[in-house]
Amino acid sequence: MVMTPEEKLNRLREQLEQLNKAILAIQNGAQEYSIGTRRLKRADLGVLYKERDRLEREIEVLENGGGIFKVAVFDGR
Repeated sequence: MVMTPEEKLNRLREQLEQLNKAILAIQNGAQEYSIGTRRLKRADLGVLYKERDRLEREIEVLENGGGIFKVAVFDGR
């Protein structure tokens, strides 16, 4: 299934929202915790920050027309 640019943008925004929630949880002290004999350790903040930067760049590209490069054609001199 091929997504439209708007669908892709919405998916990226949802991913960014979830990522920001994960970052906030870690910043509020939930990096690692135990429940009984089970332990959970969340992703490294550095990795999450890099992924957030990537998502933000991709969203910006889509919001600004979908491409990094623009082509201009000038007729004559």
